[in-house]
Amino acid sequence: MSDSCRTEFDARAAFQSSNSSDPKLCVQSYDSWAENYEEDCNLMSYRAPHLAVDFLSDNFPGSRGEARVLDVACGSGWIAKLMVELGFKHFVGVDGSQGMLDQAAKTGLYKELKLALLGTEPLPAPTGAFDVVIINGALDSGFAPVSVVRELCNAAKPGGFVCMSRGDHTGTAGDEYKKDLERELQLMEEEGLWNPAGLKRADRYMEDPHLSPERVKELPKEERYISGTVYLYKKSILSN
Repeated sequence: MSDSCRTEFDARAAFQSSNSSDPKLCVQSYDSWAENYEEDCNLMSYRAPHLAVDFLSDNFPGSRGEARVLDVACGSGWIAKLMVELGFKHFVGVDGSQGMLDQAAKTGLYKELKLALLGTEPLPAPTGAFDVVIINGALDSGFAPVSVVRELCNAAKPGGFVCMSRGDHTGTAGDEYKKDLERELQLMEEEGLWNPAGLKRADRYMEDPHLSPERVKELPKEERYISGTVYLYKKSILSN
């Protein structure tokens, strides 16, 4: 059962421990974090799932009840829980943590759940099969490499949507990742693989998980946030 006495400092520690350059250690941290994950996210004012789903919903013109959704880095199933409230029904989830997949299974919303570590193993999804491919939070240094975005595009149907949200985490690694990601997104557009369907920037993506306890105490709550971005692309009709 989830620890009902979790604090913001517990949540910060969990976020920090999940960011490891060693994929195995990263998976282990998420396995142990799974039961407290959503509670900790709420303690950190993590708005990313809501930002991504709302922005996708505002721009999705198709039938939600018929749309097939690939939820990449699905975690505990938070995205599917939000999307089902908006009329989406058909979900396939992928995550590198079995602990997280176990939590996602408890939602009863996924037709399939697949274990795969992004960047280390191929994305276990057929080409051109999904009306929506969504990834929330995993596109960052120490998690999924930038190359994963091509796999996301491959999984979408021609004319389907790819929705990606990520936080603008401070530091050289985060800055370089963002530059490399946006360079790759632009290159894929130039190659005719997809076209931008929208972009949303948010000043309050989440509280900065890397602030020290001393710094947290010094800053007013409204100054603890990092910004974030939701990218939305529509796959080219001519793409396979």
